[in-house]
Amino acid sequence: MTAEPTTAAPAAAPAPGGTPPAVGRERVSAFASLSRVMLVAFVRDRTALFFVLLFPVMFLLLFGTLLKGATTQHAKVEQIGAVRLLDSVQGEARTGLEQVLSITRSDDEAAALEKVRKGDLDAMIKEGPDGRVVVRYSAADQVRAGTVQGIVNSVVQQANQADSGKAPTYTLESSQVEDGSLKAIQFLTPGLLGFAVATGAVFSASLTLVGWRKNKVLLRLRLAPVSVGSIVASRVAVSVLTALAQTTIFLVLATLPFFGLKLTGDWWLVIPLVICGTVAFMSIGLLVGSIARTEEAANGLAQVVVLPMSFLSGSFFPTEDMPGWLKAISEALPLKHLVTSTQSVLSRGGGVMDALPTMGGLLLFAAVLTGISWKLFRWEN
Repeated sequence: MTAEPTTAAPAAAPAPGGTPPAVGRERVSAFASLSRVMLVAFVRDRTALFFVLLFPVMFLLLFGTLLKGATTQHAKVEQIGAVRLLDSVQGEARTGLEQVLSITRSDDEAAALEKVRKGDLDAMIKEGPDGRVVVRYSAADQVRAGTVQGIVNSVVQQANQADSGKAPTYTLESSQVEDGSLKAIQFLTPGLLGFAVATGAVFSASLTLVGWRKNKVLLRLRLAPVSVGSIVASRVAVSVLTALAQTTIFLVLATLPFFGLKLTGDWWLVIPLVICGTVAFMSIGLLVGSIARTEEAANGLAQVVVLPMSFLSGSFFPTEDMPGWLKAISEALPLKHLVTSTQSVLSRGGGVMDALPTMGGLLLFAAVLTGISWKLFRWEN
């Protein structure tokens, strides 16, 4: 008897429109391998790991610290001479008043008004005729101005209620130290302009440097008959022109009737301020570009620098309520001084002496960071 030949069982046919099992297994294997490689690469990239995982935690800690217990605005006011309304508040009422108002005394009304204009004081209080309590505030911070007026008005009302049955002893008269036509745009423009200049300069310098190194452009430039000074000067020129274009756009839009920006003082000083600021922030970008090896790392490091600096420098909100150690950090940041000086020359009647120290400081800052960047500079990865 001869054995019948055996026939191998036919392979399972894929379902209509489906994928063959072998191909499906290969796709799963490729997906798993690629996922593993990407995960390992992410874990090994310390910059990306920091930016994705730890950077958001930094913001949580930053805002948690800034806003911790910030339920009451503590305003700084200066009392000119004797003010019966304030002097009559004693005992527990005085303690409660000093918890929301930091009151100093002076006899120099002109100096006090100048401090209010520059933002060193939130308001000045003096006694006028016929029981009038005169409050002069700055429109730079509408929240603080409203806080001071609300507190003083409350004290006025309490004092008048104590003399019930009589004509009101005190009346409140409040006005801003600036021209009454000034609007919030006067104080919003300098902060946002400073933020735009810093962001543009840092990101352009860092990403350009990393991109040129990665694409071997730096090596070609090194071999070309072009000096390093020419390369740097051309990059600086482009960034300065970009910053001046930003400034022009900001001022043109803000001065439209819809917004109503009114330029005051030697406003043209904003031009050399922006130029010096651009050079300073480019030096930060050069440092970032000298350290980072990829565009992703440069982008992450630039954001780590620019975003916290913007919040700590008053670009978006006042910094008066910060803890003392954060104020010290804020004073060391170049953007803080750029925003303050720009606001002074644009909307507070500032002049050359308000801008000149800032310009010198920005250029000194740029020189120091450029020197550090030069030590860390690499022509190729």
